[in-house]
Amino acid sequence: MGGLRRITWLLVAIWGCHGLNYYYGMAFNHLGIFPRQLEGLPGIALWPFLHANMAHLLMNSLPLLVLGLLVGLRGNRVFILSTLMIVLLGGLGVWLLGRPAYHIGASGLAFGYFGFLISVGVYEGRISSLLVSTLVIFYYGGMIFGVMPQNGFISWEGHLFGMLAGVLAARLLARRR
Repeated sequence: MGGLRRITWLLVAIWGCHGLNYYYGMAFNHLGIFPRQLEGLPGIALWPFLHANMAHLLMNSLPLLVLGLLVGLRGNRVFILSTLMIVLLGGLGVWLLGRPAYHIGASGLAFGYFGFLISVGVYEGRISSLLVSTLVIFYYGGMIFGVMPQNGFISWEGHLFGMLAGVLAARLLARRR
């Protein structure tokens, strides 16, 4: 139940921020990542908490819940450290190399959890971890197409750098044999 509690609190924070942002007429979305601009730096920490609208938030919530739950089952330390690495390193990648636009949304974090869960099975080589990796690929494997350039309103850069940060987090946090 610890994993569910962890991701639930994160989702409550994300939904609470969206409610506050909505109340103020989406006035906080300018706090997202704007690449290579100093005023875009705070967005590196804030981008998962900002969404364009309710549909955007809803589309991010289910994969974030499922994949975050699976990461959360690995323990508090792994959940917190992997989440911080994905948000901060993925956000830094977007800030350094992203298109000049505001990048917001928790999909980068969901892609980071996706990359983490697939990679940690490979890095650990344990049957249980490989089984989880296989299930994640089976149910969420189509996410991989989200890292390719597409619709101008979708931050594929956030998806790509979130996933790469998740792979790095898995490498650093994998349980040693």
